[in-house]
Amino acid sequence: MNAPPAAEAAPAAPARVIAVANQKGGVGKTTTAVNLATGLAAVNKRVLIVDMDPQGNASTGLGVHAGDRGRTSYDLLNGDGDGDGDGGDGGGAAAATGVPGLFLVPADVDLAGVDHELSGADDRVHRLRRELARLSDDYDYIFIDCPPGLGLLTLNALVAASSVLVPLQCEFYALEGLGQIMGAIDRVRDGFNPALAVEGVLLTMFDRRNNLSEQVALDARQHLGDKVFETAIPRNVRVSEAPSHGQPVLTYDFRCAGSRAYIALVSELLRREEANGRGAEALR
Repeated sequence: MNAPPAAEAAPAAPARVIAVANQKGGVGKTTTAVNLATGLAAVNKRVLIVDMDPQGNASTGLGVHAGDRGRTSYDLLNGDGDGDGDGGDGGGAAAATGVPGLFLVPADVDLAGVDHELSGADDRVHRLRRELARLSDDYDYIFIDCPPGLGLLTLNALVAASSVLVPLQCEFYALEGLGQIMGAIDRVRDGFNPALAVEGVLLTMFDRRNNLSEQVALDARQHLGDKVFETAIPRNVRVSEAPSHGQPVLTYDFRCAGSRAYIALVSELLRREEANGRGAEALR
């Protein structure tokens, strides 16, 4: 991968760091991270995705093949992501993608050994936070695509983040799983990162023809109120197809229902931030 060029103008404030997390797999974490980041890049934000899943799906979904990944998030966690790249390149660990303004720290299977390798390190839960603090001034947003599960990789992401976006698949056991990730957020807030906020809960794989989808949405809004985004991401075959072509759905098929939903989500996120007076937050 080629390192991106230096930014023409650095963002005015440190990046907002948003972890996209849910302990369950298959709920749309990677799809959401990739397309939300793409949408923000399209409105002239400088955006970094940190792929923290050993499966490397965000990397593949952005067209970065396994043999082309160079330095990865594994190197970042081990303090070996600080190459000689120019500003905005993630200190050498990140590289440009096919989406202008969107950069990526890729992942590979080496990440699967991190829990064991860092088990005795005193700073094991703060590794990612420390490294992202070095990159924060180069971006408006940093998205961390978390793996399924609540292990050390997800814990690092929650400690590093200013907020958490939780994709919630519209299925029968969705709210039960939601309680587990919310509990994990509370524990991280109490023990490591008191400023950690819930960015929002995003309903995914929503099907208006299915009574269950409507019931899950109703239950989520009753329990969580305006923490649930108004936007829901529909089941859409184009969303499923796009990663196999190494593209976000926003570039694969801009007009499909999934793309329209992610465009609406970008707008809603920006409106929420403006309403809350919340700009980019520094890593402390």
